[in-house]
Amino acid sequence: MTSSLTKGYSKTLMTSVVVEPVVAASDDVVAACHRLIPQLSSSSNPITKSELAKIVDGDATVLFAARIDGEIVGLLTLAVFRIPTAVRAWIEDVVVDERARGKGVGEALNHAALAEAKRRGAKTVDLTSRPSREAANRLYQRIGFNRRDTNVYRYEW
Repeated sequence: MTSSLTKGYSKTLMTSVVVEPVVAASDDVVAACHRLIPQLSSSSNPITKSELAKIVDGDATVLFAARIDGEIVGLLTLAVFRIPTAVRAWIEDVVVDERARGKGVGEALNHAALAEAKRRGAKTVDLTSRPSREAANRLYQRIGFNRRDTNVYRYEW
């Protein structure tokens, strides 16, 4: 069986969590999305293989998958883009399987994303997190993210 992950960016934490960028929209990654994304957002529609391929194949996005014993237990999307003031990056849709929380998966995903953002020349990396996600917010602060005094706005159709 061909892996949909590349070995080039492998990061191991506590010898059991392996994080790698997804390089193909394979059936196992689609299945993992269908299992994990509802743990993050109950209002999101299931991603299609075609939609996943656009993320995986996109120049501005990297989807990281965390595995324990070969099973995908976490996902994180990194978006890196150029704007007039600098190269910027956003971390989005961080989700760790409920069964794998507290095992370093979120930290490993974030460290992989930060390393990739730095490699691509990003001046800053931003993310948002609901206040109710207390463990995630503690993690972000512990690994070096600073809470910003700003407003976040959303326009919806």
